[in-house]
Amino acid sequence: MSYQDALTIQRVLNTAQTIAIVGLSGNELRASYFVAYYMKRHGYRVIPVNPRESEILGETSYPSLREVPVPIDVVNVFRAPGALPQIAADAVAVGAGALWTQFGVINQEGADIAEAGGLTVIMDRCLKVEHARYVGRMHWLGFNTQRITSVRSGLQ
Repeated sequence: MSYQDALTIQRVLNTAQTIAIVGLSGNELRASYFVAYYMKRHGYRVIPVNPRESEILGETSYPSLREVPVPIDVVNVFRAPGALPQIAADAVAVGAGALWTQFGVINQEGADIAEAGGLTVIMDRCLKVEHARYVGRMHWLGFNTQRITSVRSGLQ
């Protein structure tokens, strides 16, 4: 089973509204923070799930998925692969739509638990990179600059 199908990725990105990010760090230099910032900037509601944080990006951080009080469309995982089976079980328990793991977070048992519970599984892919690829906003800073030329204005 491929967990990187382009059509599946596009469907998840186009239908999701709320993304719970497990392992989201409040440290602005961490990849999880940048992904969360980017996704929030593109209209998604981002719910932090990290027992060591109280608030990230203006949203309350919850100690576990089971404590998030709103419906979750995507559970995005920034944790070690060994944590995935429990996170998958929690994602099934809260009725999430998809389990999405970042680069290097690969655990077949976790994928099996999520699939058995009816979740779509995307594994070993970056949420931000895939969003940029399919929504057409790829830029080296991660933002759409609205420029279509390399010529700077005012320097003619």
